[in-house]
Amino acid sequence: MLTKNQKAEVLIESCTPEGYGVCRLEGRAVFVASAMAGERWEILVLKVTASAVWAKGLRLLEGSPYRCTPDCANLCGGCTLRHMDYEEELRVKKEHVDDCLRRLGRQTDGTAAIHPSPQTARYRNKAIFAVDTVEGKPAFGFYRPRTHTLVPVGDCLLQSEESLRAARAVTEFMEVHGIPAYDEQTGKGIVRHIFWRESRRGDAVLCIVAARGFGSLTGALTSFLREQCPFLTGIVLNINKTRGNTVLAGEFYPLWGTQTVTETLCGNEFEVAPQAFLQINPPQAEALYQKALAYATEGTAGEPAGNALVLDLYCGAGTVSLCLASRFRKVIGAEIVPQAIENAKENAERNGIENVEFICADAAAIADRLRGESLRPDAVVVDPPRKGLAESVVRDIAAMKPDRVVYISCNPSTLARDVERFCALGYRMITAEAYDMFPRTSHVETVVLLSRENK
Repeated sequence: MLTKNQKAEVLIESCTPEGYGVCRLEGRAVFVASAMAGERWEILVLKVTASAVWAKGLRLLEGSPYRCTPDCANLCGGCTLRHMDYEEELRVKKEHVDDCLRRLGRQTDGTAAIHPSPQTARYRNKAIFAVDTVEGKPAFGFYRPRTHTLVPVGDCLLQSEESLRAARAVTEFMEVHGIPAYDEQTGKGIVRHIFWRESRRGDAVLCIVAARGFGSLTGALTSFLREQCPFLTGIVLNINKTRGNTVLAGEFYPLWGTQTVTETLCGNEFEVAPQAFLQINPPQAEALYQKALAYATEGTAGEPAGNALVLDLYCGAGTVSLCLASRFRKVIGAEIVPQAIENAKENAERNGIENVEFICADAAAIADRLRGESLRPDAVVVDPPRKGLAESVVRDIAAMKPDRVVYISCNPSTLARDVERFCALGYRMITAEAYDMFPRTSHVETVVLLSRENK
């Protein structure tokens, strides 16, 4: 029986996207931090639970040829795969998606391919820095995994240099003027987060999330930030009075410039507010959306079909909806975030696209409306949050009887669960492809095509 502090020599059989090597010891699965498939380690058991065993490596006895020296000194836990080269990272991620589809989704096939990101460093167009007091001074960084302990960062290889410079300027102003960071336990203090978004055309909006305003220091803050960060195109104050760790909530007040950034994806121009969803890796997002478009129009001629209707659930600022508009007679985009719907409508107008309708509603409401109008979508595209689709939403979509369902997912586990649910309702998975949207981290995007069997 395995016990804490037990030592053993093991062969690592596989690796998780979270960076844990997996081996077997006395019939149990053992997870070893930063170990890689094919390596031999001397390990020390740290924790034994009913479902898994956790260990740390004491000595690397035989290393993997794909191991490399991590190029980041931060210990925030965000980049779980910096100890392996990029080709191995892609293999690990594809293996993870395939395993989920087969084991959880009960599919015989996995993904056809995984597409590497054009950039693996400083690719993010969005940053969310937590703010806290460290050694008596305001600091920004990221929370250590499963804690609310801030890990201050001087640099982050996933973020742009401009975003880091803006975050430093905010904390410098706080220190000079005695502005305290927010304390989640007591509810006291002011600055909670620093939210950043930029675009490839040069837009850069800094949003300071605070429990209350800066009063008479507001003008000085704006002037200081503009002086220190001349690349800014907008400064926004978000007054978030909620308890807990929700980043953006409450009211937004423009302090200077614009609140939005404008990005071009798949030939369309999108204006995006802080609250609206936008993929963080634009070049890879374009590739993903083009694949989703190909799946949605499979069997459809190059010109818009006469009666073709496509429904885009979780449409955000309309990025996928407007891509679909060139190939369908009518597109309906649905989203429950009002600001995102307003963005989506403005984006359709900006691009002169008239065959798209955006509705602030959930899937059930859309299904009821289409049934009431005797409409059946030819295809439904979904891009839900990490929790995936509620079982009722899967039923609502299946009840509309679309010929095709295109599922974009950032969570292979919930994707696989939902694929199985669709299959139980008369659909089958035709194909799937993975896209590395988040290099060096555990995350991966997947797009799946499901087809209705009895058309």
